[in-house]
Amino acid sequence: MAETEDFLVRELHPEDDDIFKEPMRKRRRSDRDQRFRAFPSVEQSALKEYEKLESRTRRVLSNTYQKLIQSVFLDDNIPNSIKYLINRLLALIEKPSLDPIYIGLFGSTGAGKSSLINAIIRQAMFLPVSGESICTSCIVQVSSGCCEQYEAKIHLLSDQEWKEELKNLTTLLHRTEGPGGEEEDAWDRGDAAEEAVWKLQMFYGNGAEGKSYEELLRAKPRGKIPTSRVISLKAEEAGELSVKLDPYIRTQRRDWDGGSAETHIWPLIKLVEVTLPKSELIPEGVVLVDIPGTGDFNSKRDEMWKKTIDKCSVIWVISDIERISGGRAHEDLLNESMKACQRGFCRDLALVVTKSDKLHLPEYLRERKVGNEAIQSQREAVLERNEMIKLQRNKILKDKLKRKLPADSRVLEASELVYTVSAQEYWQQAVLTEEETEIPKLREYIRRRLLDKKKRTVTKYVTEAFGLLLLTDSFSCTDHMQNEYLHMSGLRRFVEEKIQLLEKAIDQCFAHIARPLQEGIWNARSSYRRILGACLVRSRGNQGFHQTLKAVCLKNGIYASRTLARIDLNEAITQPIYEQIDPIFGRIFSRSGKPTDGSALIPHIDAFKLSLQEKMTEIGIRNGWKYDSYKKTFLIQEISAILGGLEEHILRKKRKIYESLTTSVQNDLKPCYEEAAQITGKKACERMKDVLRRGVDRQVAEGMFERAQERMQHQFQQLKNGITEKVKGSIATMLTLASSPGDGLYKELADVKSEYKEMEKLHRSLREVAENAVLRRGMQNFLLRMSPSKAGPPKT
Repeated sequence: MAETEDFLVRELHPEDDDIFKEPMRKRRRSDRDQRFRAFPSVEQSALKEYEKLESRTRRVLSNTYQKLIQSVFLDDNIPNSIKYLINRLLALIEKPSLDPIYIGLFGSTGAGKSSLINAIIRQAMFLPVSGESICTSCIVQVSSGCCEQYEAKIHLLSDQEWKEELKNLTTLLHRTEGPGGEEEDAWDRGDAAEEAVWKLQMFYGNGAEGKSYEELLRAKPRGKIPTSRVISLKAEEAGELSVKLDPYIRTQRRDWDGGSAETHIWPLIKLVEVTLPKSELIPEGVVLVDIPGTGDFNSKRDEMWKKTIDKCSVIWVISDIERISGGRAHEDLLNESMKACQRGFCRDLALVVTKSDKLHLPEYLRERKVGNEAIQSQREAVLERNEMIKLQRNKILKDKLKRKLPADSRVLEASELVYTVSAQEYWQQAVLTEEETEIPKLREYIRRRLLDKKKRTVTKYVTEAFGLLLLTDSFSCTDHMQNEYLHMSGLRRFVEEKIQLLEKAIDQCFAHIARPLQEGIWNARSSYRRILGACLVRSRGNQGFHQTLKAVCLKNGIYASRTLARIDLNEAITQPIYEQIDPIFGRIFSRSGKPTDGSALIPHIDAFKLSLQEKMTEIGIRNGWKYDSYKKTFLIQEISAILGGLEEHILRKKRKIYESLTTSVQNDLKPCYEEAAQITGKKACERMKDVLRRGVDRQVAEGMFERAQERMQHQFQQLKNGITEKVKGSIATMLTLASSPGDGLYKELADVKSEYKEMEKLHRSLREVAENAVLRRGMQNFLLRMSPSKAGPPKT
């Protein structure tokens, strides 16, 4: 198998092909090869070819940039067209090779996120694991890099961020007499109070929970806090770094006292970044993120929790096989993940069912209702049960996604939405083979995502660079410029007309959300009392809930606990609105769809781009442009670059628009949250609930939901204005550049014909590289089909 693959690589990657020779500034071959160790040889070859294309393109751009700078260095009046070229060249040179792919492992306590990461990176017990309690206490990012050692950075809350949390913790625990001199009702400490006591004791020592905010500000912390608020760790071996990391990552027991100085600053930790050296399993450019399921009481950590979810392009919802059916936490995590698809960058979502080796064989056989064949072993039963779970959960998840997301969402095209994995069996293989644990399948998914993204990124990069070199080369030839100079007033008028049409199309697109938004407002007005009442009721009454409710009010309607489900009153109250607008909101920001139906924004921009490109071709032919002239090619490619950047701008603004409803409601309810948080004394819990009910009633009567509607519509209007301003400014500059006459400066520009020819050759080679990758992949699949399948473990 390996020999066949190597032969295939040699045939498709000839050594004498100068397209793929190393650039003059070489990386050490061993370093370059190490970066692709996570990939099989066929995929390594494709990645190396794309890497060389990108590297040589950067070299050509750098040489061109240096020549331009030297040409105009002493000139006092550099034309705008040359400034534009120089800035575009510099931006492309400095552009990151590949934005990281963040894969979020999103799960509740004990779901097995850390165990799964350990199995994927093949480092047993690297991140702390425990079957009995919470282990990972903060967001942990794991990636591989070019470092020689295992490295970690522990990021701490700033001094101001800790002071904010300290004030909330002490307010939460503050017990005073009521207005009439009565003491507060006796109460058992709820989850919020227990966690507050825990943090203060950990950071300041026993008795800290009884001190005031001012006293604790003067108190000395038990642990040493670096002024940089970052702790760096390094180790030669994974096990050595794991030991050093453990006190910072592992959730400390509440009955624990003493221990190392590292554990004393544990309440300050907000993020841990771990970098592995040149992993054979996780390619450079992929970041696995262990995300706690409920957020955090600290505002900064909670905001980071949200942003981390939103920046993940892939989310794996992690759920224990024993909690997969009927688990409320599991449903909450799925809902939060689908919101990430709406407001963030998430394009792929899957359910990863952990601990899939767990099965009580006699019980399973008694309840088994499928198949006629007799089960011969534990392994056969586990595989049959796992396949049933996949089929059932795949259908349930796809139906749920169809209700929430637009029909053309990428995640709905996935053949597999559910994986059944076993980290324990990956190590032991007593019942399942390595392949049957599905850990290798997740690794393959990771590699495929990175390879696809690398292909798209390099293709776009080389194409954009070629357009700039076309124009730069033309500027160095005065005769060509004088002969090809065109009056482009007709194109300018056409562009202005098309921008006006684009504005109308955007208005039409955003108008589609008006009716669902209004219907959602009506639903919210009729159901908010019921929803609020359900949020304020707990099965054990007020016992222990008093302090939890106080924590909710201190954080403006939100409470995130490490052990309880997340509470967000603002989100709950606005949920009827989101249920109405989610489908159309998803369609508005969908990548595809017909521009004629008016519901999708990006297709309108694509149609605008196409109309400009067609007009340029028409004008070029009428005015004597050659079919492949530099002007047409440059303008078409530059428009693609401008509007491509616009799409990224839209995606960044999407989150603010989506969250504007809950943000508006939270701002309007802030005075009533603050009032409720100050209540103490007799029957404080009931009085807090009463303040909240009356406050929400008052705000609804004064138009709270209507204000939220107006603020969302205002956000849409701001996005429209931003789009049109960027389009007008960028395209006007581009047309000025393309229509600039050849003046004396161009005669002094250095000759870049050699760079242009090399760039032309690189651009042509893109197709060849893509074809080679397809041929290799086809041969690899053929060989895999022809190879014998692996035998399973002994029957048990």
